[in-house]
Amino acid sequence: MSRSSRVAIDVGGTFTDVVELLPDSGELRFDKVPTTPSAPTAGVMDAFGVTQSDLSDVTMFTHGTTLGLNALLTRTGARTAVIGTQGFRDVYLLGRTDRRTMYDITYRPPAALLERYDTFEVPERSLFDGTVHRPLDETAARQVGTTVAERGYDSVAVAFLHSYANPAHELQMREILAEVAPGVVVTLSHELSREYREYERTSTAVLDAYVKPIVRRYLETLEGELAAQGFGGRFLMTRSGGGAMTASSAREQPVSLILSGPAGGVIGAAAFAEIIGEPNLITIDMGGTSLDASLIVDGAPVLHQGAEFENLPINTPSLYIHTIGAGGGSIAWLDGAGALQVGPQSAGADPGPASYGRGGTKPTFTDAALAIGYLGTGTPLGGRLTLDDKLATAALEPLGTEVGLSAMALARGIVRISTTKIMGAVRAITVEVGRDPKDFALLSFGGGGGLVAVDVAMELGIPTVIVPPGQGAFSAFGMLMADVQHDFSRTAVAPLAELTPARLDQNYGPMIGEARDVLAAEGFDTDAQVLTRSVDVRYSGQEHTVTVPIPDGVADVAAAVEEQFTQLHERQYGHTMDDPIEMTTMRLRATGTVDKPTLPLLPPRDSGGAKPDGHRAVYLSDDEPDAQYALYTRESLLAGDEIAGPAVISEHTATTVIHAADRLRVGRHGEMVITVGSTGKA
Repeated sequence: MSRSSRVAIDVGGTFTDVVELLPDSGELRFDKVPTTPSAPTAGVMDAFGVTQSDLSDVTMFTHGTTLGLNALLTRTGARTAVIGTQGFRDVYLLGRTDRRTMYDITYRPPAALLERYDTFEVPERSLFDGTVHRPLDETAARQVGTTVAERGYDSVAVAFLHSYANPAHELQMREILAEVAPGVVVTLSHELSREYREYERTSTAVLDAYVKPIVRRYLETLEGELAAQGFGGRFLMTRSGGGAMTASSAREQPVSLILSGPAGGVIGAAAFAEIIGEPNLITIDMGGTSLDASLIVDGAPVLHQGAEFENLPINTPSLYIHTIGAGGGSIAWLDGAGALQVGPQSAGADPGPASYGRGGTKPTFTDAALAIGYLGTGTPLGGRLTLDDKLATAALEPLGTEVGLSAMALARGIVRISTTKIMGAVRAITVEVGRDPKDFALLSFGGGGGLVAVDVAMELGIPTVIVPPGQGAFSAFGMLMADVQHDFSRTAVAPLAELTPARLDQNYGPMIGEARDVLAAEGFDTDAQVLTRSVDVRYSGQEHTVTVPIPDGVADVAAAVEEQFTQLHERQYGHTMDDPIEMTTMRLRATGTVDKPTLPLLPPRDSGGAKPDGHRAVYLSDDEPDAQYALYTRESLLAGDEIAGPAVISEHTATTVIHAADRLRVGRHGEMVITVGSTGKA
């Protein structure tokens, strides 16, 4: 039994993925267990049960969860109140009063997180420069706090005007709430975002407060169960903006976890891009419930300084990830016009697709992939779950009868519809923002990614598909690559010419001091701390900004930033302007670096080539109902092996399909590099 192992666990909607690094041998082990929605920590502990290490031997555990996101999706978060400045009670409910879907007559806004009954105001006022215009009325604040306690709120978000410049009143309000409403969980907006834009900061605080009690209970329960089993290592959580945060930080700022589920895969993709020398990647991560698409450009993930959940802004850095409801468990159904649709509803983990044999009866993508031959019954998923083709067919037949198709033809249609939806997700992050998919390779992972990757690439003209080792649990692998990160920011609206060394020292000095203190408290010494400065820049009169790195060691910082801004603006928006340039926000990313695992090299074959294990009939159409695809087991492939399509390559956690004109070559680290043919069947 190895000592000092590292484990990453990614809880998805259907499966929980596990990656274990055994440092003594350098071995990476990939596995899956079913997710347990009714008892979230049980699935995590089950995942530890399939590792080779005792919990007492695990030195670092990195975890990704969609618990907070699911609470928002299902509106099952905490009962939340919001307290604002007198006269600004309705900041959160009014929002920006815009409607981006003004031409969609079917649009219905998502259910609100709270109502006006849940909003309160307190007399106080700070100005934009931090000076106090009106002191906090402590008597009124106590009355509001007492009302919050009497009404039985679980949590409260405090968001006062201009608290980003002077947080004193928010801190006072927390002290008062601790006294008069001690059982209420409190979120202060300035602790999440020290930036202007009142609505965005308030929204971020409300989202944090809405999920905080749930996430706290989950983490406290999980930490207790881990400790009872002897775990004493470092416990990290992946965060929406890439990187990781300690579990203790996550308990205080769970809003940073809302979009953390897909982040592990993007982090892993960036690391893998460097390993294999492919700096520009489109990533698709197809799990049981959804598909996440993202970009790696010049070896780095695309980062947004603000994200959104159902049009509600989250004013924290976030990876650029486009998510759609297209997973292995996505259910096929007929819309009001009788047209076939797939997703976003999912069979989830319980009962799951019909072919799982757990009581599901509705046809899903997985059932369709099994029916047409992409999946088989000979290789259990995760080594444990054997699919049942008879149950899959039984689920498909009733819907096929409704639309006048055989079960096989319906299954092919389900796969094609899913492929088309995934193509749309890829186009949304490439073509629709001015990027050509042909300039990228497609990195496919997740339990279902390998089933559709070649079809998607062929339709979009992407020449190469890359399937990493352990594709079904690749997001968990990415979590092992995540450094601990903290983001700090300060609003500083001024002409760019004022970005002088003195101004840099004035604004970054306090942030740097705070960042080093936070990292030191988490066990990172100075040598393991990396601080990166950037500034948001825009043309005067613009609403949105471009984030520009601040170069070190240049005499004229403003000129250097302006040059980079001009290049980035033209790249992102296709033009530049002669208008004055101003800065809006100074940013600091503080990174605590952790040791990264290295992928072992796959040995080459001494002689000969890879031999198929047999053949399987794949239904391509009524004209080609029994196309013969060679069957390979990925674990038996070695570096340099080449496979000519059509073929199905199965592995412990996933399956990959290539077609007649495709060619596959196994790389040095076990990655499968597929050259996409122009005549492949989708």
